Amino acid sequence: MLSREGGRMSLLEHFRELRRRVVRSAIAILLLSGAGWFFYPTIVNALAKPICNLDRAHISGLGHCGALYVNGVLGPLNLQVTVSFYVGLILSSPIWLYQLWAFVAPGLHSREKRYAFSFVAVATPFFAGGAYLGYLVLPLAVKALLGFTPSSINNLVRFDDYLNFVLRLILVFALAFELPVFLLALNIANILSGRAILKPWRFAIFGITFFTAAFSPTGDPLTMSILALPLIFLYFGAGGIALINDRRRSKKLRSRE
Repeated sequence: MLSREGGRMSLLEHFRELRRRVVRSAIAILLLSGAGWFFYPTIVNALAKPICNLDRAHISGLGHCGALYVNGVLGPLNLQVTVSFYVGLILSSPIWLYQLWAFVAPGLHSREKRYAFSFVAVATPFFAGGAYLGYLVLPLAVKALLGFTPSSINNLVRFDDYLNFVLRLILVFALAFELPVFLLALNIANILSGRAILKPWRFAIFGITFFTAAFSPTGDPLTMSILALPLIFLYFGAGGIALINDRRRSKKLRSRE
């Protein structure tokens, strides 16, 4: 990464820059986790719906919700802390995405700063779209996985394990949808050409498939396909846009000559 004066940054300066970016991101996540703590009941009710409607169970006076249960004295507290952290991570995505791009981008001259804000403006909707897709896939994934339970056996689900599974699923979808944004951002910053993006397309498809299989919290083919197919489409779309941008950049350079 280049320094502000156009020279090279030393290794120590890299670490200092990384530490500064990480600290800012951590503070943003911590502060916005307060929203997750405050709206915890509403968030938990929404996430638990694929298995049980907590509001309906409370109104009916059942005192419990199907197969869900919380274990241990610290279980409820750990549950609320975990949910709050994930909510803070999602809500603070514009901040830590900006910090990530500001660290990765070569230099921070005026043009790179403009790229950083443009990157955040595009990356945030993609992150939110991926998270929303993960939430839409959630009922299908839960139904598919619970369907493997034999009819003669009761499947008791720990609520903290269930919510960890749900939040991981949503987060994996959200992060995966940042792939085309990063590719285009690197192309606009003249770091990666469209040809370089699309040339290893076979390895890219394999990598996307491996990512969905390795990091998706579900093992069912349906969920992995729902994640992998849009990612492959977005990968080729980003490569195509990058090629168009490369041609535009080449024409602009030739016109100057």
